[in-house]
Amino acid sequence: MGWVTGLAIFFVIWWTVLFAVLPFGVRSQIEEGEVVPGSADGAPAQPRMLRKIIQTTIVSLIVFALYYLVTEIIGIGVDDLPNFVPNV
Repeated sequence: MGWVTGLAIFFVIWWTVLFAVLPFGVRSQIEEGEVVPGSADGAPAQPRMLRKIIQTTIVSLIVFALYYLVTEIIGIGVDDLPNFVPNV
């Protein structure tokens, strides 16, 4: 795998993990009891985006390392999966 391909795969993993990590530990403004005028009631009171970005990067590095281990070191790829659809 080239470095551009690796970077593209990491980018896709990072964005997927970001959307999985975003809701962790978020309390809405209505739960906090202080709704800022002009914002939605369900908007986060304290989004803590820097913490989310760091958590996302750490989890993405772990997932990418597992992907790299399986595909490059162990050598299991898409071609090794069984073919359930007969050749047409």
